[in-house]
Amino acid sequence: MAVAMSSTCPGLYCGRTNINDSLEGECGVCPRGQRTNFEKICEKCTGSPELYDWLYLGFMAMLPLVLHWFFIEWYSGKKSSSALFQHITALFECTAAAIVTLLLNDPVGSLYIRSCEVKMLSDWYTMLYNPSPDYVTTLHCTQEAVFPLYTIVLIYYAFCLVFMMLLRPLLVKKIACGLGKTDRFKSIYAALYFFPILTVLQAVGGGLLYYAFPYIILVLSLVTLAVYMSASEIQSFKNLVAKKKRLVVLFSHWLLHAYGIISISRLDKLGQDLPLLALVPGPALFYLLTARFTEPNRILSEGGNGH
Repeated sequence: MAVAMSSTCPGLYCGRTNINDSLEGECGVCPRGQRTNFEKICEKCTGSPELYDWLYLGFMAMLPLVLHWFFIEWYSGKKSSSALFQHITALFECTAAAIVTLLLNDPVGSLYIRSCEVKMLSDWYTMLYNPSPDYVTTLHCTQEAVFPLYTIVLIYYAFCLVFMMLLRPLLVKKIACGLGKTDRFKSIYAALYFFPILTVLQAVGGGLLYYAFPYIILVLSLVTLAVYMSASEIQSFKNLVAKKKRLVVLFSHWLLHAYGIISISRLDKLGQDLPLLALVPGPALFYLLTARFTEPNRILSEGGNGH
């Protein structure tokens, strides 16, 4: 029987000849896809991810897609009409990477995945909880206690990079004729920088992101929406609907607002949580109603007149 050595290390067990014996025999970590239960015995994880787990995976999957779109738009500018095709290609790359990742995950060949329940922050950092029963020998219990939330994101990023390198250069070379030879590949070069950053972020801060991502989504979406509306000089509803692109940006941010609210509430109580989605348009409406009162030229002119 495999019995856990310590409750602080969810993946460590020590073998016993019978339950009444003292701890002895070979010690080690539970196999991948297993973690210790309440009886401190290694048990295969057969549950499915909760809604919050899927929302976390969705957030981590959105990061490279949003960065792709940002850099495509940044480097395409007004010189190229190929930005739309690159956006669609980036969406296809990330979607294909997500599907392949799910198919390769246990159980193989199915979009359904089994997972271990996340109980506390320490489950993400088992390498920090290696016990020393005799204060001499250290038992290493590094194991994916949050299977597969830790490694599945890294696998997804790897496939995103592979699909990008297979598809994007050919597409950009053929349709990005409005850009110079050096500019047309800059969005790809940017991805070669941000993918390693995302990988390190997941490897080091995956547990922190798991608990903080709803608030990160809300804060970043609010800030970026305010910056965009300010940079585009949108001060009225008429300015907002003047261009379709502005409406697309607005609705995209509203989706992110809703995503953050759902992630925080987890929809545990639908009757109380669903009405919170009515707050989604609030920040944009507040900006439009107050923008004219904070216009810099007006403030300077009033200050010069002594008001």
